[in-house]
Amino acid sequence: MAIALIVAVSIALMLIRPRQVAEVWWVGAGALLLVTARLVPLSLAFHAVGEGADVYFFLLGMMLLSQLASEQGVFDWLSGWAIRTARGSSARLFTLVYGVGTVVTIFLSNDATAVVLTPAILAAVKRAKVAPRPHLFVCAFIANAASFVLPISNPANLVVFQHGMPSLGRWLASFALPSLLSITATYGALRLYFRTELRGELTAPGTDEPLPPGGRWVVGGLALVVVVLLLASAFDVDLGLPTLAVASVVTDAVSLRTRRAPWSLLREISWSTLLLVAALFVLVDAVESVGALALAQGLLARASSLPAVPGAFLTAAVVAVANNLVNNLPLGLIAGATVRATTPSALLTHAILIGIDLGPNLSITGSLATILWLLALRKGKVQVGFLDFFKVGALAMPVALVASIAGVLLSGVLAR
Repeated sequence: MAIALIVAVSIALMLIRPRQVAEVWWVGAGALLLVTARLVPLSLAFHAVGEGADVYFFLLGMMLLSQLASEQGVFDWLSGWAIRTARGSSARLFTLVYGVGTVVTIFLSNDATAVVLTPAILAAVKRAKVAPRPHLFVCAFIANAASFVLPISNPANLVVFQHGMPSLGRWLASFALPSLLSITATYGALRLYFRTELRGELTAPGTDEPLPPGGRWVVGGLALVVVVLLLASAFDVDLGLPTLAVASVVTDAVSLRTRRAPWSLLREISWSTLLLVAALFVLVDAVESVGALALAQGLLARASSLPAVPGAFLTAAVVAVANNLVNNLPLGLIAGATVRATTPSALLTHAILIGIDLGPNLSITGSLATILWLLALRKGKVQVGFLDFFKVGALAMPVALVASIAGVLLSGVLAR
């Protein structure tokens, strides 16, 4: 009971952020209290932290490339291109950002969209002197809406299917249509919500500045990361170390070319984000130790006893809402263990995955990607509150969730 209470209070404080204290302090304090009160053995805490190694490596590599891109003028170049291509239309810029965000999410993961794309779009809206909210919210929502196009589009996909990842052909057969419907429905919901702000015009022209030589190395590095991630996924290799290795090679190459030591980049990395992720792993292991896994298995068994269609919608909805209570990183770990232990139908497994991937579009702490997005905004002196995000999410998430599950059902019918 004490463990559940501490975890619940920690998550609640992370959501509310009293006195604007960062999320890492509330989650970290909860994890530390569990250990110091001997509710969680130190050995279990170390094991939980170690479970997140691949996630830490992946985030570290992406943050390194993001900071390098900022330093080498990639974001300024990209913002100039985006404004120039939008040709004075705020709505056109919105669609352009949505398209770029979709591609980045599909091939580099939703965390990369938050870490790499958000600063570029922030630079673009500041330069264009346009209402920033629609374009910045796109970065958060497409990071989740497009996160099940490919297995690598969201690390949570790899967790849920950790010991039974479908082949790429089977994955696309199952999720191509639901992903398309998710992306389309989310776009429509965001356009509707921000319709007034998108009537404005861009007041600053785009620039045609060439990409600096160091920036070309960074862009080449991001392209190489795409190739490495696809290969790693194909051969069932963890994504973290390859991503960090590519980022390190690109950083060394740019440092040698510019004759500048890379230490300043390391100082700019959000190390607190890695601590936040580590603390979340401790919390989820603590919750599992008091029967969360058994509870999840029981709920899944009940869902399996329902008729297929309502069972799929109900499962997706429950999982989607649960993301916003405990964050989709720990929930993905619990869901993955539950799926392995109970082997539910393919329909319910797909509903669980879609709930985990799309559910975080309801609140700002639903996924790691959204938390990374928030941190990127705060670094750019932009604040987004819980209610600001929830108002948009309450419209966009349910619409996309229903459309995606309908897509799963239709895909099953077409496959027969």
